[in-house]
Amino acid sequence: MVCVKERTLSMNILLIIIAIIAIVLLLTGGFVQSLNFLLWVGIILLVLAVIVWLVRMLTGSRRV
Repeated sequence: MVCVKERTLSMNILLIIIAIIAIVLLLTGGFVQSLNFLLWVGIILLVLAVIVWLVRMLTGSRRV
C-alpha cells in the first residue's frame, strides 16, 4: 500500500509538471501570436512599397 506522504509527493510533482507545461504553452502561444502580427505588418508594408513603386514608375517621377 502506498504511503500518504508518497501519494502527496507524487501529486505535487504532477501539479508542478502540469504548471510547467501550461506556462510553456502560454509563452509559445504568445510568441506565435506576436509573429503572426509581425507577418501581417510585413505584408502590408510590402504591398505599400509595391504601390509606391508602381506609382513612381507610371508617373515617371525619378526623385529620391
